[in-house]
Amino acid sequence: MSKVEGFRVRNYRVIHDVTLGKLWNTQNAKPLTAMTAVIGKNGVGKSTIFDTFGFLADCLKNGVEEACDSRGRGGFERIRSQGQEGSIEFDIYYKEDHNARPITYELAIDIDLSGRPYVKGERLRQRRKGQSRGQPFSFLILNEGRGIAWKGEQEGKQVEEEGDFDLSQLIEKIQKGEAEEESKETEVVELDDKRKLGIATLGSLKQHPRISVFRRFIEGWYLSYFTPDAARSLPLAGPQKHLNIHGDNLGNVVQFMEREHPKKFQSILEKIASKIPGINKISTEKSPDGRLLLRFNDKGFKDPFYAQQMSNGTLKVFAYLLLLEDPSPPPFICVEEPENGLYHKLLETLAREFREHATGQKGGSQIFVTTHQPYFVDALEPEEVWVLEKGENGFAKIRRASEDPLINNLVSEGLPLGGLWYSDYLDAR
Repeated sequence: MSKVEGFRVRNYRVIHDVTLGKLWNTQNAKPLTAMTAVIGKNGVGKSTIFDTFGFLADCLKNGVEEACDSRGRGGFERIRSQGQEGSIEFDIYYKEDHNARPITYELAIDIDLSGRPYVKGERLRQRRKGQSRGQPFSFLILNEGRGIAWKGEQEGKQVEEEGDFDLSQLIEKIQKGEAEEESKETEVVELDDKRKLGIATLGSLKQHPRISVFRRFIEGWYLSYFTPDAARSLPLAGPQKHLNIHGDNLGNVVQFMEREHPKKFQSILEKIASKIPGINKISTEKSPDGRLLLRFNDKGFKDPFYAQQMSNGTLKVFAYLLLLEDPSPPPFICVEEPENGLYHKLLETLAREFREHATGQKGGSQIFVTTHQPYFVDALEPEEVWVLEKGENGFAKIRRASEDPLINNLVSEGLPLGGLWYSDYLDAR
């Protein structure tokens, strides 16, 4: 299972410089867990943390200029931290599987002379096979849309960047054939559109398998922008394999599961129905005009209710539980405030399902959640929870709950973590 072990964000809204987990140059830090929750008061930057993942996914899909303007972000100058200059920067440190060597992706976005956002720099790093310490070697370096990319899987001479490394000089040597050893293993890359990510272009080429793997990893992220009203829409009948980010194909996913995995699907529906109060059966019905209706049978009524009549909370829990039952789940699921509209008992159920999916032996998705609901946090361990706060300078700062020995001791004595948060034990001392 692919896993983000750490990430760093700089100059993104209220986040001037925040790191969660482990990076290539902070090897003593503990990596992110399979289930991670960021908690904090209103206005400290939880939505911003969530949006950093959405922004990266949008950059890969649509380019950085469109990503800056989409989802109400308001453009580069509104995204860049107030009063700051320089690039918006992201570092992602991840493993493709448990035994793989970690890969670091670094991205810097700035504005050009005409005021348009562009990719200032991109880099992918990985240690050589057998290398356990020291600086990783880059197999992709792009500055201002121009650079070099390593061709191949793992072996061979990679580009060393220590000392007086000069990218432009190396490019010139390769082009002239003066860097014979490097030229056999690297290729000069120049993008015609500096607003597109290099991994979007190079990741589609067979000669760059590691770049391709990382591109597919980000493309596989599920960032939940689920809205109950979207789930109440009446899509045309037709099975679809995966739930989309808005949830408006909920009925289509049910139809796919019903058709492709009939036996498993029935057990899934029974399992989900048992976790939603008052529901004893969920099924689909095709309308005369070819649209798909989602039916919920309430234990107290003979006739079924349709999705259009169900509460926001019921639809939300059903969508999330169905997402967790995906036969090929996304590698990374990010959900902002799943508690909205949910009864607290239902929230406890959802939190346990998220955690069991992320930490299960079958290797489900890595799950990242932002929340301000103590009942959700009750299901988690201190190592899985990060506390986001406003610093004296107005920017966000973050710490792991497990960094406080008192919290660890209280939880080990049986006190729920959410209850400790509610009682202000997780506040900065």
